[in-house]
Amino acid sequence: MATMKACVQKERRDGFFPVYIRVTHNRTTQYIKTDKMVTRKELTKSKEIKDPFVLQYCTQRILAYNTMLNGTDTSNWTSKEIVKFLQNNNHDICFSDYARKHIDRMIDRGQERNSKNYILAVQHLERFAGTSKVLFSHLTSAFVNRWIKSLEQTKRAKEMYPICIRQVYRAAIMEFNDYDTGIIRIKTNPWVKVQIPKADRPEKLAISAEECRAFFAAPIPDSKMKEPLAELGRDVAMMILCLGGINTVDLYNLKRADYHGGIIHYRRAKTRNSRADGAYMEMRVPPILEPVVEKYLDRDEHTDWLFNFHVRHTSSDSFGANVNGGIRQVCESMHIPRERWYCGYTFRHTWGTVAQNDVHATIDEVAFGMNHSSGHKVTRGYIKIDFTPAWELNEKVVDFIFFSDKPSTRNEHADDEEQHFRLSYRYMVDAAAYYQGRKVASLTDVGFNNVDEVIARLVTMLPDDIPMRAMVMFKIVNMDKDQTVVYQRQKGKGFE
Repeated sequence: MATMKACVQKERRDGFFPVYIRVTHNRTTQYIKTDKMVTRKELTKSKEIKDPFVLQYCTQRILAYNTMLNGTDTSNWTSKEIVKFLQNNNHDICFSDYARKHIDRMIDRGQERNSKNYILAVQHLERFAGTSKVLFSHLTSAFVNRWIKSLEQTKRAKEMYPICIRQVYRAAIMEFNDYDTGIIRIKTNPWVKVQIPKADRPEKLAISAEECRAFFAAPIPDSKMKEPLAELGRDVAMMILCLGGINTVDLYNLKRADYHGGIIHYRRAKTRNSRADGAYMEMRVPPILEPVVEKYLDRDEHTDWLFNFHVRHTSSDSFGANVNGGIRQVCESMHIPRERWYCGYTFRHTWGTVAQNDVHATIDEVAFGMNHSSGHKVTRGYIKIDFTPAWELNEKVVDFIFFSDKPSTRNEHADDEEQHFRLSYRYMVDAAAYYQGRKVASLTDVGFNNVDEVIARLVTMLPDDIPMRAMVMFKIVNMDKDQTVVYQRQKGKGFE
């Protein structure tokens, strides 16, 4: 057991002696400073404290410290570890302050883009708690579950925000809790009783090859700007589509040294810090894209940037937002319905879809071409990758979209469905709607001219408690021709 005693050390210039509690253990000594002070009148000749009020205060502190130490095995501790334990054991750590420190460390490690999700998560948690100083003791399982419930109407945040907060919490436990010595400053772990929901499955953004051809053939809408936003959106969309679905952030971050020999070399910003190979990728620029690349090259010899995007856009996020805005302007000029307007990710998804459906690449080949993480993470970390297969697949996708008029597989299937499954008012239809596998509406009738009329009738029979954005399955049978089709619609988008 450590030995503790009230004492003084050096006299200050004003004649006062600060009072300390000396902690001696395993032949080492440390001092805990108190807020008490004495003068020479309250000291003996040997500098022992004789002031009764100070002695009483220090005695009570020592008793409290002994009580704390009695429940802990300190036999192998140093006096420094004991002092740290005594000073921090009852001090509740501020989660908000630690989270900001954790986010700063992420930025220092080059995870600035990922850190933005953590900032949003912490801000939302603080708004829910009603304070910018959330303590670790506030984060009980009941509180965290209530906070997660407040996110249930979101698509991604209900999963992303709790995961970010949990990662910060785990980092704090690793930093503050020393299980070898028994110094436990964060005493609870709410995540054992917390179930983090899954994010809503994102809608497939890919468009058909025909829609792609129409987009790039569409005239740029009139603009008073010298460099129209729609032109930027269309050109960057072509870059994405012709470079294996490259992300806008990676285009924005490219340096002059990353482009040589007609090949772009880059590390995918989203996963470079979480993959053994650093998410490294090489993509050859196809001939069709060379004029676009030349158009946006940075001519300033005093900068390292490959493209001049940084001149007009202060960050990759600003660049991505403006690209999406330009793409939407083209969509609007094409009279595409607002709910079907494209974005940068549309062309990344389209590249993968065309590669798999129309060029007949395997899923592994598509993943390799799009620089996705694979099941061979360790292997990719130490072998020299030959990216030629990705280049060849990319050129096949480009040739299919820009240098052929072949219909896409998706449209062929749609045509087949339209051709083989038709309704008229004479046909007997048996239809039903299913929610979570349960039949919630059904009908058997004639008088329908198309599938939409059948679905519209079923929608009027659906129960009101189906939540917004929930998916409902519609099974429709043409009883006269013994044909069946199944449609999936989302409440709020596919039907009201």
